[in-house]
Order: sequence, then structure tokens, then C-alpha cells
Amino acid sequence: METPAVRQITDSRVLAAMAHPLRRRLMDVLKVHGPSTVGLLAERTDQAPANVSHHLKVLAAADLVTEAPEMARDRRERWWRLVTRGLRWSSSDFDADPAARAVADAATSLNLDRHVALARAWHAADEAEQASWQDAAFSTDHWLRLTPEELAELSREMIGLLSRWANRDLPDDDAERRPVFVFVHGVPARP
Repeated sequence: METPAVRQITDSRVLAAMAHPLRRRLMDVLKVHGPSTVGLLAERTDQAPANVSHHLKVLAAADLVTEAPEMARDRRERWWRLVTRGLRWSSSDFDADPAARAVADAATSLNLDRHVALARAWHAADEAEQASWQDAAFSTDHWLRLTPEELAELSREMIGLLSRWANRDLPDDDAERRPVFVFVHGVPARP
């Protein structure tokens, strides 16, 4: 079953459900590895199965994950999958309710923390691991002068480029392809 690409979130309860470090990580594991059992998710996150099961129930209540019963080999085996591959929200959608706005701001902050943690983990990896990727890993930054409309256009182009790479057919060339995390932020700022 193909999952929709992006879900626009306007319910602060959904943001609160996904704005937990382990739940965010579980969603990332499902995004990278596809449908998984609680046992597989526990192995991949170094968590106890009971803890993973609890957090999956929270994500399911927010319609962020769903069971995939067609993958089970028997009635005891429970598989889970993402409902959508990506989430998007605008903090301005929550301006009318200060509590909801606080949840949206916290979700944005936790999301950024996750992005930075993944980049830091790469830079903390041992030299042999880093050497195996030679100069492929990168970071870049630019200061641009843009209008809000131009920034929105740049956003669409960047998301389109990353989507093209994410959705491409992988060559049948026996090359090892590992998960690679790419993130881009374009925000008005002062130098």
C-alpha cells in the first residue's frame, strides 16, 4: 500500500504525539526500513518492546502509524507502517490558541534538535566510518536576498529535488546504499 507523500498537520494533538524523541525516531525507522514489527523496531532503536509498543499506540491514536495486518504470518504478529511519509505544519496555523501554538513551537524545536543530533552523530563517527564515505557527506550554507515569494519558490524547488532522489528507482548494480539523512532549512535571519 503506497503512503501519501506529505500530511499537513493542523491539530496540535497530532503534533504533541509526534513531538517525542522516541516517537519521532520510530517514524524515521519506519520511513527508512518500511513496515516493521515491534520487535524489529525495538532492535533498531535499542528500546524495550513494551516501550516501543506504548509509543506506537500513541502514534496510532494520532493517525501517524497504522497496523499492517496483511504482513503478519500469524495472528500474534503485528506489523506497523506509516500513514504518510512526511509531515508538514505551519506554526501560524496555531496562532488562535496559545496552548496549541506552544505545542507547535515545541514540535518545531524538537524537530530541529533531531536534525542537529543526526548531523552531530555523523561528525562524531570514527575515522574509518567517515573515510568510507570520503568527501560525499557535505554541509553548505548561503546567505541569499529573497522575498517571501522567492523563498517559497526555492523551498518548492529544493523539496522537488529531494523528492526526485528519494523516489527514484534504485539501479540493480549490487552497490550498497545506506540511509542518508539530508535536511535543508531556509529561514530569514540576521548575520
